[in-house]
Amino acid sequence: MRTKIDMLPVRRRQLLKIGGACGVAAIAGNLLPGLARADARAVNAAIEKLIGDRTPGTGRIALEMPLIAEDGNMVPIAIEVESPMTETDYVKAVHLFADRNPRPKVATLRFTPASGRAKASTRMRLAETQNIIAVAEMSDGSTFMAKARIRVTIGGCGS
Repeated sequence: MRTKIDMLPVRRRQLLKIGGACGVAAIAGNLLPGLARADARAVNAAIEKLIGDRTPGTGRIALEMPLIAEDGNMVPIAIEVESPMTETDYVKAVHLFADRNPRPKVATLRFTPASGRAKASTRMRLAETQNIIAVAEMSDGSTFMAKARIRVTIGGCGS
């Protein structure tokens, strides 16, 4: 059985509106993609907001991730913070930042003394080659920071 569908003609004015809207969308998508990315200043501002005027220490955070990610859609990352994880000395949270992603703050991992170890692994989506920054907040108010660069060959955030 066949169904007949009556098609209405598209008027010239409607065609121009549709064409104009598509043209504006194409131009905006090609000329303005950089506005959707973070930069080092935005990441530094987010970290400063997080830690305030405290100076982060180094050396207690271990980041494990590939040097080159062939696909930015699922990049594995493991993080471990050296801590006794006792009631008086433990890691409260680890914040992960990616300095060229559309949203620089990728994840916050929370820990308690009951965690036993401040260790976690996850996967993140990366738009392009960039720095991964981990900031650990300790129970005594101190902070530690580590940074690693990862090369992404195929972006995972729409690139």
